[in-house]
Amino acid sequence: MTSGPSVGSGAAPPYRWRWLVLWLVLGAEVVDLLDATVVNVAAPSIHRVLGGSNSMIQWIGAGYTLAFAVMLVTGGRLGDIFGRKRMFLIGAVGFGLASILCATAQDPAMLITARVLQGGLGAMMIPQGFGILKAVFPPEEIGKAFGAFGPVMGLSAVGGPILAGALIDADWFGTGWRMIFLINVPIVLFAVLGSLRFMPSVSPASPRPRLDLGGMVLLSLASALLIYPLIQGREQGWPAWIFGLLAGSIVLFGLFVAYERRRTDSPLIEAGLFARRAFTGGLAVFLGFFGALTGFMLAYGLFTQLGLGFGPLKAGLSSAPMALGIAGGAIAGHGLVAKLGRRLIHIGLGVMLAAFGAFTLTVWAGGDTVSIWALLPSTFVAGIGMGLGLGPIFGTVLNGVDDHQVGSASGVLNAVQQFAGALGIAVLGTVFFNRVHDGFAGAMTTTTTISLGLLVVAFGLVFLLPRTARPEEE
Repeated sequence: MTSGPSVGSGAAPPYRWRWLVLWLVLGAEVVDLLDATVVNVAAPSIHRVLGGSNSMIQWIGAGYTLAFAVMLVTGGRLGDIFGRKRMFLIGAVGFGLASILCATAQDPAMLITARVLQGGLGAMMIPQGFGILKAVFPPEEIGKAFGAFGPVMGLSAVGGPILAGALIDADWFGTGWRMIFLINVPIVLFAVLGSLRFMPSVSPASPRPRLDLGGMVLLSLASALLIYPLIQGREQGWPAWIFGLLAGSIVLFGLFVAYERRRTDSPLIEAGLFARRAFTGGLAVFLGFFGALTGFMLAYGLFTQLGLGFGPLKAGLSSAPMALGIAGGAIAGHGLVAKLGRRLIHIGLGVMLAAFGAFTLTVWAGGDTVSIWALLPSTFVAGIGMGLGLGPIFGTVLNGVDDHQVGSASGVLNAVQQFAGALGIAVLGTVFFNRVHDGFAGAMTTTTTISLGLLVVAFGLVFLLPRTARPEEE
């Protein structure tokens, strides 16, 4: 795993194969984004084949995002310790094998376990990309390289649900939903073989940090104790022990913060971040924004298939207007970040609030027979709002931390984004299934109303953020 020339931070000539390395890293990003979105369309088909409870539908999404969130910061730290190419390859090979396990799952427990493995191994692969690209690209080209991520992520967001629906409908070789996981294998194979031949070995950080096992264990346990009862509580009848687990998660999160503040030797999270109002406010904004978005998308996928009777392909296509809106909003907002800063986040959230309100009224009026064409305007406009708000949010939050804390803060923000997704699936998925007895339209309107509330909270918390984005993020 060490073939290829070594590249250090002081390398003078640009690396010959740097643009190919970019595509290898982007390939890893694509499989991660696809696997985070395809289950929204595939979940009903999986449920029909494997059986299991309604909570299984939530776990096949939440298991992946939770494991990814918990391991993301640790994965980045492992790259600092053992070298980024090595961890990229380990993560990629493991992700491919876990995808095969998902595709061959014979029962819900096996699929959920494989999804958790996928998320954890993806978290070892993804954080290495930015460090590798910074090592192989000269300063005058790094902006162009990072600029490729936006369109690729937008296309993946557009293509994920559509690809899932097309693969399930095509039923190649009788695989049905299993092909949504098998499609990862050739992409991962391209990334692994290309990396072995063309990706340089990036030296570990010096001095080499140590792995914060204590912080990793505390964070993992706290996250599990929060997500598990939220998903299982409804089916268990909300017994006292469920609330005990929730209380325990709060205690463990508090212990994790206290532990990280006191640790001076290679902490999992840079000391002092939690003492900054702008950063903690930014984490709260992320929880509201991404929790509302991810939970809504799960409920929308279930509503279109179970409530409106769409097939997988039509359900995937029904989410395309929102994804296209995200891409369009991101492009439109790119040139406004420097001028508007924090106000652009408020504009994006304001547009989302109006669109979610219109969506709720449309579903309430149309019921379980509402036309997809009636939902198209509100979902498209909601996507535009998301694109506008997503553009400046990372840079604006990072403007509230010191330069030496930016690396750690970036990892935490990405982890919280994923954790918010798992939390959104757990909470809003539970609400959706709890309200199905009122009809699928009633469940969808209730879920969207809660999403609206989360967005209102996020809108207010944005005032805690700095007014402008970091110059390098503009």
